[in-house]
Amino acid sequence: MVNCNSIEHLCLSLLKHCKTLKSIQQLHTQIIKSGIDHDTFITGNLILHCAILISDALHYAHSLLIHFPYPNAFMYNTLIRGFSHSDHPQFSLTTFINMRRTLNLQPDTFSFAFVLKAAANLQSFNSGIQLHSLSITYGLNTHLYVGTTLVSFYAECEMIDHARKVFDEMHEPNVVAWNAVITAYLRCNDVKGAERLYELMPVKDLISTNIMIAGYMKAGEPHLAKNLFFNEMDVKDDVSWSTMIVGFSHNGWFNEAFDLFVESQRLGLKPNEVSLTGILSVCAQAGAFEFGTILHGYIEKSAFGSIHTVNNALLDMYSKCGNVNMARLVFERMPGRKTIVTWTTMVAGLAMQGYGEEAVRLFHRMEESGIKPDEITFISVLYACSHAGLVEDGFRFFSMMKDRYDIDPTFEHYGCMVDLYGRAGELEKAREFINQMPVKPNAVIWRTLLGACSIHGNVELAEFALKKLAELDPNDSGDHVLLSNIYAVAGKWKHAASVRKSMHNQQLVKSPGWSMVEVDKTMYSFVAGDEQNEVVNEACTNLRKIMTRLKVEGGYAPEVVGSVLHDIEDEEKENAVVTHSEKLALAYAMSRLCDGKVIRIVKNLRVCKDCHTVMKLVSKIFRVEIVLRDRSRFHSFSDGCCSCRDYW
Repeated sequence: MVNCNSIEHLCLSLLKHCKTLKSIQQLHTQIIKSGIDHDTFITGNLILHCAILISDALHYAHSLLIHFPYPNAFMYNTLIRGFSHSDHPQFSLTTFINMRRTLNLQPDTFSFAFVLKAAANLQSFNSGIQLHSLSITYGLNTHLYVGTTLVSFYAECEMIDHARKVFDEMHEPNVVAWNAVITAYLRCNDVKGAERLYELMPVKDLISTNIMIAGYMKAGEPHLAKNLFFNEMDVKDDVSWSTMIVGFSHNGWFNEAFDLFVESQRLGLKPNEVSLTGILSVCAQAGAFEFGTILHGYIEKSAFGSIHTVNNALLDMYSKCGNVNMARLVFERMPGRKTIVTWTTMVAGLAMQGYGEEAVRLFHRMEESGIKPDEITFISVLYACSHAGLVEDGFRFFSMMKDRYDIDPTFEHYGCMVDLYGRAGELEKAREFINQMPVKPNAVIWRTLLGACSIHGNVELAEFALKKLAELDPNDSGDHVLLSNIYAVAGKWKHAASVRKSMHNQQLVKSPGWSMVEVDKTMYSFVAGDEQNEVVNEACTNLRKIMTRLKVEGGYAPEVVGSVLHDIEDEEKENAVVTHSEKLALAYAMSRLCDGKVIRIVKNLRVCKDCHTVMKLVSKIFRVEIVLRDRSRFHSFSDGCCSCRDYW
């Protein structure tokens, strides 16, 4: 006769090796045949394995629970926990309610902690309040585990006063509770409040300092994070370094991010998945192609080459640095089955480069591979159609979203369609599309239409769009600048001056244009009218030489209409457009880079017509290749031509 204990031991041993739902079902069948399916310990472990360790087995865990004759608190808590971390956290609340209806079962600290996590994920304030009241009834509200989760719940709902009250009522909060309340303050954008609590902490751990660093970075105060990291941290871990590197990049401190990454390598710290994807993101944002290729070499020699997130970041880096050939190579060589993120990143990369037809073909190839596009994929392919003038394809994709994939369009999709019609000069179709939208157009929609009016010089429709924008977002200086330029191009100088005067009266300041260029693995930033320094002086000196040669050999004449005001002298107008930041970046790179090097420039605003003309002439006369990324697309200049074919 077989011993029941030995059967249990064998089943639990086999359970550890179950990685799929199918293997769980096979084992469960054997458990039933062995007659131990009513064993509380065995079934409890089955539910735990299904609910926590196998992503698609939650429904099976639920079935195990409801068919078990005498479920205990552990089983319920396990299922509540599983649902709280799933895409359907509302079922966690349902399971909690069913648990309370079960005779002789009362929720404990784990029950409340797990179900409060679900309420936080749902951002359901009403559910959380009821659960808080119920925890008081059971006398569990001041328990460390429950109290800490309550703090996190109220933070997720941005109710910082409630979070602080719960924290203050806790008996001797530990470091986890302190970290939770500091996170709550940062979650609610109260950096000073978090800072005060951080200073009051009786004991700080590494997590506490990492939380503050992340908070400073998110709040746009990298100098405070830098001071904390270098001057107050005796011990640093991978999270500390990764948070600093990514935080620097998000705040535009690209050189600091690069330097810190290099320093971490010098100290013998091996990059992890987070730090590698973070620094690749830095390269993508800054257009740091040379540094990105060095990272690619490291990835090829390490085990990171098989990790999808790293490969996706690498693909994104090459796309945003303007090297579509390397992006294609990374995409095609990526190991394993490509994810939706991979396909979408490649479609977006082709779209930015102006390869609309290829982006469309790749979209269909993705469908054929069995990958279902999501809303972000459709944004990318609509963007591709817009920037390549593929109006019919764009309309077909927009219709496909709902008809084939049951995806409801968002404002981003509507904006892409307005842009599609607007860029193609079909402004009345764009206005008609806006009028037929099932939702009220937001500022982005009207701003897109205003941009199209700027491209095609439609004054009347531009005035109409700005009127709508004045109701939705009256303080955006860019809208007024666009209308002023439209008036200037149309020769309506009084109207242009009136708009500028209105901006002055409303104290609306135009966002300064900046450009960055990589020279010898260092990023140099330029702003028009910036204070003179050694780098700017060198750029200006070389720029004057370049412009002289363009005039003599290329017949260049500055395009000043629409770029500057009418009532300033011609020489001032010319200086205003000549010193645009992308021209300064170009001139500095040409004075420093050796022949044959591609000049890669990143600009925060849309490139103006004059700069676009200059880039084409420079590429022809000086025989250099220039890749310029502005806020909407790439322009690759070679031998006097641009990849956008002047369609931008």
